[in-house]
Amino acid sequence: MEMTHLIEKYNVQGPRYTSYPTVPNWKNDALDHEAWLKIVEQQFIDSNNRNGISLYIHLPYCESLCTYCGCNTRITVNHKVETPYIQSVINEWKIYKKRLKQIPQIKDLHLGGGTPTFFSPKNLQMLILNLLNDCKIHRDAEFSFEAHPGNTTEDHLLVLFDLNFRRLSLGIQDFDPIVQDTINRYQTFEDVKRVTEKAREIGYKSINFDLIFGLPKQTFEGIVDTVKKVIELKPDRIAYYSYAHVPWLKPGQRKFTEADLPVGETKRKLYEIGKKMLLEAGYKEIGMDHFALEHDALYVAYTNNRLHRNFMGYTDKYSQVLIGLGVSSISEVENAYMQNLKTIEAYQAGISKKSLAIYKSIILTEADKLRKNIILDLNCKSKTEIPENIQRKDLTQKLQQMENDGIISLIGNTLTINDQAKGFTRNVCMLFDEYLHANTNFSKTV
Repeated sequence: MEMTHLIEKYNVQGPRYTSYPTVPNWKNDALDHEAWLKIVEQQFIDSNNRNGISLYIHLPYCESLCTYCGCNTRITVNHKVETPYIQSVINEWKIYKKRLKQIPQIKDLHLGGGTPTFFSPKNLQMLILNLLNDCKIHRDAEFSFEAHPGNTTEDHLLVLFDLNFRRLSLGIQDFDPIVQDTINRYQTFEDVKRVTEKAREIGYKSINFDLIFGLPKQTFEGIVDTVKKVIELKPDRIAYYSYAHVPWLKPGQRKFTEADLPVGETKRKLYEIGKKMLLEAGYKEIGMDHFALEHDALYVAYTNNRLHRNFMGYTDKYSQVLIGLGVSSISEVENAYMQNLKTIEAYQAGISKKSLAIYKSIILTEADKLRKNIILDLNCKSKTEIPENIQRKDLTQKLQQMENDGIISLIGNTLTINDQAKGFTRNVCMLFDEYLHANTNFSKTV
Protein backbone atom coordinates (compact mmCIF):
# COMPACT_ATOMS: atom_id res chain seq x y z
CA MET A 1 0.00 0.00 0.00
CA GLU A 2 1.28 3.51 -0.79
CA MET A 3 2.51 5.62 2.13
CA THR A 4 -0.27 8.18 1.63
CA HIS A 5 -2.93 5.53 2.10
CA LEU A 6 -1.08 3.94 5.04
CA ILE A 7 -0.98 7.28 6.85
CA GLU A 8 -4.68 7.85 6.18
CA LYS A 9 -5.45 4.38 7.53
CA TYR A 10 -3.18 4.28 10.59
CA ASN A 11 -2.94 7.92 11.72
CA VAL A 12 -5.21 7.46 14.73
CA GLN A 13 -5.04 8.44 18.39
CA GLY A 14 -2.72 6.20 20.37
CA PRO A 15 -0.30 6.07 23.33
CA ARG A 16 3.46 6.64 23.12
CA TYR A 17 4.03 3.57 25.30
CA THR A 18 6.59 4.94 27.71
CA SER A 19 4.75 2.60 30.10
CA TYR A 20 2.33 -0.28 29.92
CA PRO A 21 -0.37 -0.08 31.12
CA THR A 22 -0.40 3.59 30.11
CA VAL A 23 -0.99 6.33 32.70
CA PRO A 24 -4.74 6.91 32.01
CA ASN A 25 -5.35 3.35 33.23
CA TRP A 26 -3.75 3.88 36.64
CA LYS A 27 -6.00 4.35 39.67
CA ASN A 28 -6.15 7.08 42.31
CA ASP A 29 -6.65 4.58 45.12
CA ALA A 30 -4.59 1.55 44.03
CA LEU A 31 -1.69 2.11 46.45
CA ASP A 32 -1.22 4.28 49.52
CA HIS A 33 2.02 5.45 51.13
CA GLU A 34 2.64 2.24 53.07
CA ALA A 35 1.69 -0.16 50.28
CA TRP A 36 3.97 1.57 47.75
CA LEU A 37 6.94 1.65 50.12
CA LYS A 38 6.51 -2.09 50.80
CA ILE A 39 6.66 -2.80 47.07
CA VAL A 40 9.82 -0.69 46.70
CA GLU A 41 11.38 -2.42 49.72
CA GLN A 42 10.69 -5.85 48.26
CA GLN A 43 12.50 -5.08 45.00
CA PHE A 44 15.14 -2.63 46.19
CA ILE A 45 17.84 -4.99 47.50
CA ASP A 46 17.93 -7.19 44.40
CA SER A 47 18.05 -4.12 42.13
CA ASN A 48 20.60 -2.36 44.33
CA ASN A 49 22.94 -5.37 44.33
CA ARG A 50 22.58 -6.15 40.62
CA ASN A 51 22.25 -2.83 38.80
CA GLY A 52 21.91 -0.11 41.39
CA ILE A 53 18.80 2.08 41.24
CA SER A 54 17.71 5.06 39.17
CA LEU A 55 16.57 8.50 40.32
CA TYR A 56 14.51 10.95 38.28
CA ILE A 57 14.01 14.46 39.70
CA HIS A 58 11.32 16.67 38.18
CA LEU A 59 12.16 20.38 38.34
CA PRO A 60 8.96 22.00 37.00
CA TYR A 61 9.73 25.71 36.77
CA CYS A 62 10.09 27.70 33.54
CA GLU A 63 10.27 31.47 33.07
CA SER A 64 7.97 31.38 30.02
CA LEU A 65 5.45 28.94 28.54
CA CYS A 66 6.48 27.03 25.41
CA THR A 67 3.06 26.60 23.86
CA TYR A 68 3.84 23.23 22.23
CA CYS A 69 4.89 21.69 25.55
CA GLY A 70 3.13 18.68 27.04
CA CYS A 71 5.18 18.54 30.25
CA ASN A 72 4.02 19.42 33.76
CA THR A 73 5.38 22.94 34.28
CA ARG A 74 4.91 26.03 36.43
CA ILE A 75 5.60 29.41 34.83
CA THR A 76 7.23 32.02 37.06
CA VAL A 77 10.08 34.52 37.15
CA ASN A 78 10.20 34.33 40.94
CA HIS A 79 13.35 32.39 41.76
CA LYS A 80 12.55 32.37 45.46
CA VAL A 81 10.58 29.19 44.73
CA GLU A 82 13.82 27.25 44.17
CA THR A 83 14.90 26.60 47.77
CA PRO A 84 11.56 25.42 49.24
CA TYR A 85 10.97 23.14 46.27
CA ILE A 86 14.44 21.62 46.58
CA GLN A 87 13.83 21.02 50.27
CA SER A 88 10.63 19.13 49.47
CA VAL A 89 12.50 16.88 47.02
CA ILE A 90 15.22 16.21 49.60
CA ASN A 91 12.60 15.39 52.24
CA GLU A 92 10.82 13.03 49.85
CA TRP A 93 14.06 11.14 49.25
CA LYS A 94 14.58 10.91 53.02
CA ILE A 95 11.22 9.12 53.32
CA TYR A 96 12.48 6.47 50.93
CA LYS A 97 15.96 6.17 52.45
CA LYS A 98 14.49 5.65 55.90
CA ARG A 99 12.83 2.46 54.65
CA LEU A 100 15.64 1.04 52.53
CA LYS A 101 17.80 -1.59 54.23
CA GLN A 102 20.98 -0.89 52.29
CA ILE A 103 22.90 2.16 51.22
CA PRO A 104 21.39 3.12 47.83
CA GLN A 105 23.73 2.64 44.89
CA ILE A 106 22.82 5.24 42.26
CA LYS A 107 23.23 3.96 38.71
CA ASP A 108 21.28 6.63 36.86
CA LEU A 109 20.30 10.15 37.90
CA HIS A 110 18.40 12.50 35.64
CA LEU A 111 17.19 16.07 36.12
CA GLY A 112 14.10 16.75 34.00
CA GLY A 113 11.48 19.43 33.75
CA GLY A 114 10.32 22.05 33.25
CA THR A 115 13.67 23.70 32.93
CA PRO A 116 16.32 22.36 35.33
CA THR A 117 18.60 25.25 34.38
CA PHE A 118 15.92 27.61 35.76
CA PHE A 119 17.59 26.73 39.08
CA SER A 120 20.83 28.45 39.98
CA PRO A 121 24.05 26.40 39.87
CA LYS A 122 24.36 26.85 43.63
CA ASN A 123 20.90 25.46 44.29
CA LEU A 124 21.41 22.53 41.91
CA GLN A 125 24.61 21.76 43.77
CA MET A 126 22.73 21.82 47.09
CA LEU A 127 20.09 19.49 45.67
CA ILE A 128 22.52 16.89 44.30
CA LEU A 129 24.82 16.88 47.33
CA ASN A 130 21.86 16.27 49.63
CA LEU A 131 20.41 13.56 47.40
CA LEU A 132 23.73 11.73 47.25
CA ASN A 133 24.41 12.04 50.96
CA ASP A 134 24.67 8.52 52.45
CA CYS A 135 24.53 6.98 48.94
CA LYS A 136 27.07 5.24 46.73
CA ILE A 137 27.64 6.03 43.07
CA HIS A 138 27.59 2.92 40.86
CA ARG A 139 30.79 2.27 38.91
CA ASP A 140 28.82 2.54 35.64
CA ALA A 141 26.69 5.50 36.71
CA GLU A 142 25.42 8.09 34.27
CA PHE A 143 24.15 11.46 35.49
CA SER A 144 22.31 13.63 32.99
CA PHE A 145 20.23 16.80 32.85
CA GLU A 146 17.96 18.70 30.48
CA ALA A 147 18.89 22.27 29.65
CA HIS A 148 17.51 25.30 27.86
CA PRO A 149 20.27 26.62 25.56
CA GLY A 150 19.16 30.19 26.24
CA ASN A 151 19.73 30.14 30.01
CA THR A 152 22.44 27.51 30.53
CA THR A 153 25.59 29.16 31.83
CA GLU A 154 29.16 27.99 32.07
CA ASP A 155 28.65 27.80 35.84
CA HIS A 156 25.76 25.36 35.35
CA LEU A 157 27.99 23.14 33.23
CA LEU A 158 30.98 23.33 35.60
CA VAL A 159 29.02 22.75 38.81
CA LEU A 160 27.13 19.76 37.42
CA PHE A 161 30.27 18.29 35.83
CA ASP A 162 31.96 18.41 39.23
CA LEU A 163 28.99 16.42 40.57
CA ASN A 164 29.61 13.61 38.03
CA PHE A 165 27.18 14.73 35.31
CA ARG A 166 28.50 13.66 31.92
CA ARG A 167 25.49 13.92 29.61
CA LEU A 168 23.18 16.81 28.83
CA SER A 169 20.15 17.17 26.63
CA LEU A 170 19.42 20.47 24.90
CA GLY A 171 15.85 21.30 23.95
CA ILE A 172 16.01 22.87 20.48
CA GLN A 173 12.84 21.75 18.64
CA ASP A 174 13.40 23.99 15.58
CA PHE A 175 15.74 26.84 14.58
CA ASP A 176 13.19 28.53 12.30
CA PRO A 177 12.40 31.94 13.88
CA ILE A 178 8.78 31.80 12.64
CA VAL A 179 8.24 28.45 14.36
CA GLN A 180 10.03 29.65 17.48
CA ASP A 181 7.78 32.70 17.63
CA THR A 182 4.66 30.57 17.18
CA ILE A 183 5.58 28.14 19.97
CA ASN A 184 7.13 30.85 22.20
CA ARG A 185 10.42 28.96 22.41
CA TYR A 186 13.47 31.06 21.68
CA GLN A 187 17.11 30.13 21.37
CA THR A 188 19.54 30.97 18.62
CA PHE A 189 21.97 28.71 16.84
CA GLU A 190 24.70 30.71 18.59
CA ASP A 191 23.18 29.83 22.00
CA VAL A 192 23.20 26.14 21.16
CA LYS A 193 26.69 26.26 19.72
CA ARG A 194 28.00 28.09 22.80
CA VAL A 195 26.60 25.52 25.24
CA THR A 196 27.58 22.52 23.09
CA GLU A 197 31.18 23.64 22.60
CA LYS A 198 31.63 24.67 26.23
CA ALA A 199 30.22 21.32 27.44
CA ARG A 200 32.67 19.43 25.23
CA GLU A 201 35.54 21.62 26.39
CA ILE A 202 34.65 20.86 30.02
CA GLY A 203 34.50 17.11 29.34
CA TYR A 204 30.88 16.04 28.84
CA LYS A 205 30.83 12.69 27.03
CA SER A 206 27.38 12.71 25.41
CA ILE A 207 25.22 15.57 24.19
CA ASN A 208 21.64 15.08 23.02
CA PHE A 209 19.55 17.49 20.95
CA ASP A 210 15.75 17.34 21.08
CA LEU A 211 14.01 18.14 17.79
CA ILE A 212 10.28 18.04 17.02
CA PHE A 213 8.55 17.58 13.67
CA GLY A 214 4.96 18.58 13.05
CA LEU A 215 5.18 21.92 14.87
CA PRO A 216 2.93 24.80 13.78
CA LYS A 217 4.15 26.67 10.69
CA GLN A 218 6.99 24.20 10.19
CA THR A 219 8.14 23.90 6.57
CA PHE A 220 10.35 21.54 4.56
CA GLU A 221 12.86 24.36 4.04
CA GLY A 222 12.89 25.08 7.77
CA ILE A 223 13.49 21.45 8.68
CA VAL A 224 16.34 21.18 6.19
CA ASP A 225 17.97 24.30 7.66
CA THR A 226 17.49 23.08 11.24
CA VAL A 227 18.95 19.63 10.57
CA LYS A 228 21.90 21.15 8.66
CA LYS A 229 22.73 23.25 11.70
CA VAL A 230 22.34 20.24 14.00
CA ILE A 231 24.70 18.17 11.85
CA GLU A 232 27.22 21.01 11.95
CA LEU A 233 27.33 20.74 15.76
CA LYS A 234 27.33 16.90 15.63
CA PRO A 235 25.53 15.97 18.89
CA ASP A 236 26.15 12.39 19.95
CA ARG A 237 22.45 11.52 19.93
CA ILE A 238 19.24 13.10 18.71
CA ALA A 239 15.62 12.66 19.76
CA TYR A 240 13.43 13.55 16.78
CA TYR A 241 9.91 13.48 18.16
CA SER A 242 6.49 13.86 16.63
CA TYR A 243 4.64 16.88 18.01
CA ALA A 244 1.76 15.71 20.20
CA HIS A 245 -1.26 17.96 19.70
CA VAL A 246 -3.46 17.55 22.78
CA PRO A 247 -5.02 20.99 23.44
CA TRP A 248 -7.75 19.39 25.59
CA LEU A 249 -4.96 18.46 28.03
CA LYS A 250 -2.57 21.37 27.41
CA PRO A 251 -4.52 24.63 26.84
CA GLY A 252 -1.33 26.46 25.85
CA GLN A 253 -1.55 24.62 22.54
CA ARG A 254 -4.68 26.63 21.75
CA LYS A 255 -2.47 29.68 21.09
CA PHE A 256 -2.22 28.44 17.50
CA THR A 257 -4.84 26.72 15.40
CA GLU A 258 -4.93 23.31 13.80
CA ALA A 259 -4.77 25.09 10.45
CA ASP A 260 -1.16 25.99 11.39
CA LEU A 261 -0.16 22.33 11.79
CA PRO A 262 1.37 20.11 9.10
CA VAL A 263 -0.64 16.89 9.20
CA GLY A 264 -0.81 13.45 7.62
CA GLU A 265 1.62 12.81 4.78
CA THR A 266 2.99 16.37 4.97
CA LYS A 267 3.93 15.87 8.62
CA ARG A 268 5.51 12.50 7.93
CA LYS A 269 7.59 13.92 5.07
CA LEU A 270 9.06 16.47 7.50
CA TYR A 271 10.38 13.52 9.50
CA GLU A 272 11.59 11.59 6.47
CA ILE A 273 13.56 14.60 5.17
CA GLY A 274 15.31 15.03 8.51
CA LYS A 275 15.88 11.29 8.87
CA LYS A 276 17.51 11.03 5.43
CA MET A 277 19.87 13.89 6.26
CA LEU A 278 20.83 12.36 9.61
CA LEU A 279 21.50 8.93 8.13
CA GLU A 280 23.65 10.46 5.42
CA ALA A 281 25.60 12.30 8.14
CA GLY A 282 26.47 9.01 9.87
CA TYR A 283 23.71 8.75 12.47
CA LYS A 284 22.04 5.39 13.11
CA GLU A 285 18.29 5.11 13.59
CA ILE A 286 17.22 3.74 16.97
CA GLY A 287 13.67 2.76 17.76
CA MET A 288 10.99 4.97 16.28
CA ASP A 289 12.33 8.49 16.93
CA HIS A 290 15.98 8.46 18.09
CA PHE A 291 19.32 8.64 16.31
CA ALA A 292 22.87 8.22 17.60
CA LEU A 293 26.45 8.14 16.35
CA GLU A 294 28.15 4.75 16.47
CA HIS A 295 30.35 5.64 19.46
CA ASP A 296 27.41 6.69 21.65
CA ALA A 297 26.25 4.38 24.44
CA LEU A 298 22.67 4.48 23.12
CA TYR A 299 23.72 2.93 19.81
CA VAL A 300 25.96 0.39 21.56
CA ALA A 301 23.02 -0.65 23.75
CA TYR A 302 20.80 -0.95 20.67
CA THR A 303 23.26 -3.21 18.84
CA ASN A 304 23.69 -5.36 21.97
CA ASN A 305 19.92 -5.67 22.57
CA ARG A 306 20.21 -3.76 25.86
CA LEU A 307 18.11 -0.75 24.85
CA HIS A 308 15.34 0.16 27.30
CA ARG A 309 12.42 2.59 27.15
CA ASN A 310 10.81 4.43 30.05
CA PHE A 311 9.22 7.80 30.79
CA MET A 312 12.31 9.66 29.63
CA GLY A 313 12.35 7.88 26.27
CA TYR A 314 15.09 5.49 25.15
CA THR A 315 17.97 4.78 27.51
CA ASP A 316 20.96 2.47 27.72
CA LYS A 317 20.57 2.27 31.51
CA TYR A 318 18.16 -0.10 33.22
CA SER A 319 17.52 -0.93 36.84
CA GLN A 320 14.54 -2.67 38.38
CA VAL A 321 13.82 0.29 40.65
CA LEU A 322 13.37 3.83 39.30
CA ILE A 323 12.30 6.35 41.92
CA GLY A 324 10.79 9.62 40.75
CA LEU A 325 11.12 12.61 43.06
CA GLY A 326 9.25 15.91 42.75
CA VAL A 327 5.85 17.01 41.55
CA SER A 328 4.18 14.63 39.02
CA SER A 329 7.27 12.37 38.94
CA ILE A 330 6.73 8.74 38.03
CA SER A 331 8.34 5.79 39.79
CA GLU A 332 8.63 2.34 38.27
CA VAL A 333 9.42 -1.10 39.66
CA GLU A 334 9.05 -4.39 37.82
CA ASN A 335 5.42 -4.95 38.82
CA ALA A 336 4.06 -1.46 39.62
CA TYR A 337 4.03 2.24 38.74
CA MET A 338 3.31 5.29 40.87
CA GLN A 339 2.90 8.98 40.01
CA ASN A 340 3.22 11.89 42.45
CA LEU A 341 0.58 14.59 42.83
CA LYS A 342 0.53 16.96 39.87
CA THR A 343 0.37 20.41 41.50
CA ILE A 344 3.30 21.87 43.39
CA GLU A 345 1.20 22.99 46.35
CA ALA A 346 -0.43 19.58 46.86
CA TYR A 347 2.91 17.80 46.42
CA GLN A 348 4.69 20.01 48.95
CA ALA A 349 1.81 19.75 51.41
CA GLY A 350 1.95 15.95 51.24
CA ILE A 351 5.72 15.79 51.74
CA SER A 352 5.52 18.27 54.64
CA LYS A 353 3.44 15.63 56.49
CA LYS A 354 6.30 13.14 56.02
CA SER A 355 4.16 11.13 53.66
CA LEU A 356 4.59 10.36 49.97
CA ALA A 357 2.42 12.56 47.74
CA ILE A 358 0.78 9.81 45.69
CA TYR A 359 -1.61 10.70 42.86
CA LYS A 360 -2.06 7.50 40.82
CA SER A 361 -0.65 3.98 40.76
CA ILE A 362 -1.13 0.48 39.42
CA ILE A 363 0.00 -3.05 40.26
CA LEU A 364 0.63 -5.10 37.13
CA THR A 365 -1.09 -8.43 36.60
CA GLU A 366 0.79 -11.34 35.02
CA ALA A 367 -1.02 -10.54 31.75
CA ASP A 368 0.09 -6.88 32.05
CA LYS A 369 3.71 -7.93 32.49
CA LEU A 370 3.56 -10.21 29.48
CA ARG A 371 2.16 -7.46 27.26
CA LYS A 372 4.55 -4.88 28.72
CA ASN A 373 7.49 -7.03 27.60
CA ILE A 374 6.02 -7.40 24.11
CA ILE A 375 5.56 -3.64 23.80
CA LEU A 376 9.08 -2.98 25.13
CA ASP A 377 10.49 -5.40 22.55
CA LEU A 378 8.58 -3.69 19.73
CA ASN A 379 9.78 -0.26 20.84
CA CYS A 380 13.41 -1.22 21.49
CA LYS A 381 14.11 -4.05 19.03
CA SER A 382 11.34 -3.65 16.43
CA LYS A 383 10.74 -7.37 16.99
CA THR A 384 8.96 -9.67 19.41
CA GLU A 385 7.83 -13.23 19.95
CA ILE A 386 4.06 -13.55 20.29
CA PRO A 387 3.25 -16.07 23.03
CA GLU A 388 0.75 -18.76 22.10
CA ASN A 389 -1.46 -17.88 25.06
CA ILE A 390 -2.38 -14.44 23.68
CA GLN A 391 -3.07 -15.54 20.13
CA ARG A 392 -6.71 -14.76 19.32
CA LYS A 393 -8.67 -14.66 16.11
CA ASP A 394 -9.11 -10.86 16.09
CA LEU A 395 -5.38 -10.30 16.79
CA THR A 396 -4.41 -12.73 14.03
CA GLN A 397 -6.65 -10.91 11.57
CA LYS A 398 -5.18 -7.50 12.49
CA LEU A 399 -1.63 -8.82 12.23
CA GLN A 400 -2.41 -10.27 8.83
CA GLN A 401 -3.77 -6.92 7.67
CA MET A 402 -0.60 -5.13 8.84
CA GLU A 403 1.51 -7.71 7.05
CA ASN A 404 -0.51 -7.19 3.88
CA ASP A 405 0.08 -3.44 4.25
CA GLY A 406 3.85 -3.97 4.48
CA ILE A 407 4.18 -2.73 8.06
CA ILE A 408 5.24 -6.00 9.68
CA SER A 409 6.64 -9.40 8.74
CA LEU A 410 5.46 -12.58 10.43
CA ILE A 411 7.44 -15.83 10.50
CA GLY A 412 5.74 -18.24 12.84
CA ASN A 413 5.26 -16.34 16.09
CA THR A 414 8.09 -13.88 15.34
CA LEU A 415 6.81 -10.39 14.53
CA THR A 416 9.21 -7.87 12.98
CA ILE A 417 8.43 -4.25 12.16
CA ASN A 418 9.80 -3.54 8.69
CA ASP A 419 12.53 -0.90 8.49
CA GLN A 420 10.54 1.46 6.30
CA ALA A 421 7.53 1.20 8.64
CA LYS A 422 9.06 2.12 12.01
CA GLY A 423 6.87 5.23 12.00
CA PHE A 424 3.94 2.88 12.66
CA THR A 425 5.50 1.28 15.76
CA ARG A 426 2.85 2.77 18.05
CA ASN A 427 0.13 1.22 15.88
CA VAL A 428 1.73 -2.21 16.17
CA CYS A 429 1.99 -1.84 19.95
CA MET A 430 -1.70 -0.94 20.08
CA LEU A 431 -2.60 -4.44 18.88
CA PHE A 432 -1.37 -5.82 22.22
CA ASP A 433 -2.94 -3.14 24.46
CA GLU A 434 -5.79 -4.68 26.44
CA TYR A 435 -6.81 -1.29 27.88
CA LEU A 436 -6.90 0.70 24.67
CA HIS A 437 -10.68 0.71 24.21
CA ALA A 438 -11.12 2.62 27.49
CA ASN A 439 -9.09 5.71 26.48
CA THR A 440 -8.97 8.01 23.47
CA ASN A 441 -7.22 11.13 24.87
CA PHE A 442 -3.99 10.55 22.99
CA SER A 443 -2.10 12.31 20.23
CA LYS A 444 -2.07 10.97 16.66
CA THR A 445 0.30 8.07 16.03
CA VAL A 446 1.94 9.19 12.78
